[in-house]
Amino acid sequence: MSAPHVSKPVEFGDPKSGDFCVEYPNGLVDLSRTNHLEHQKRSDPGSSVTTPTLRPGQLDIPVTGDKTVRLDTDKTAFVIIDMQNFFLHQDIRDHPKGLACVDPLMKVVPFFRDKNIKILWVNWGFGDDELRSIPPSLARGFNANHGNRGFGSKLRGGFGRVLIKGEKNTELYGPLQGLFEDGRDKGTDFWIYKNRMSGLWNQTPLEDFLKENEIKTLLFAGVNADDCVLGTIIDANHKGYDCILIEDTTATTSPDITYQAVLYNAGNTKCSMVLNPLMSKICDV
Repeated sequence: MSAPHVSKPVEFGDPKSGDFCVEYPNGLVDLSRTNHLEHQKRSDPGSSVTTPTLRPGQLDIPVTGDKTVRLDTDKTAFVIIDMQNFFLHQDIRDHPKGLACVDPLMKVVPFFRDKNIKILWVNWGFGDDELRSIPPSLARGFNANHGNRGFGSKLRGGFGRVLIKGEKNTELYGPLQGLFEDGRDKGTDFWIYKNRMSGLWNQTPLEDFLKENEIKTLLFAGVNADDCVLGTIIDANHKGYDCILIEDTTATTSPDITYQAVLYNAGNTKCSMVLNPLMSKICDV
């Protein structure tokens, strides 16, 4: 389910600022922040407002509810959360739904790179000094949910200590590690560590990057949808970022009802949206 179409063009945000979006009755949600409604009315006062023409550096993508989102690619980032060995590798756990996100990501990431959208791999990772500052509530909850394997504990099979920076279990799963390294070398992909469920829980490295690069719109992927992905989306929304969840690159080990709740809440608000589940097929066109 998604929010219904508007009956007339509506601008959200401060009309005197550069932080706004415009939604049109045909389903276009313009997040590019380039066409104030008032400016359009002044330029042609005798006619009705029509949807603006797509400009260079902009991208239209379909979302649920028969809508289209228009992005300014320079102000957009693709945030991929926790696609790490610890959460996906078969020798550590069984996560078939998470593994099903790998192939779509292998298509979507190059597609967005070609559109000049920054790729941000946001992952758990602790230094030894950080282990001492983990809140007990976080440490206890993580330990209980991961088979008594707490932060920093030793894993079998050469995977190293749980989610410690530089360990094998902290690397991206399978081909995703090579995908990241290719983008890192090209200057399109960036690795950003987090030390809480949300990558934006406080003044974090992720938020520093977004501010420094003047990012306004965030596309989301990763695992788990109802934990770290959702937590980051909620904090991003609170901080004023546009949030778009890409359905076929997001999964969870939780019961399906929890995943459907994430999709429902993301798609049924004005502040976030869900990309059609076949985004990876769009990338083939």
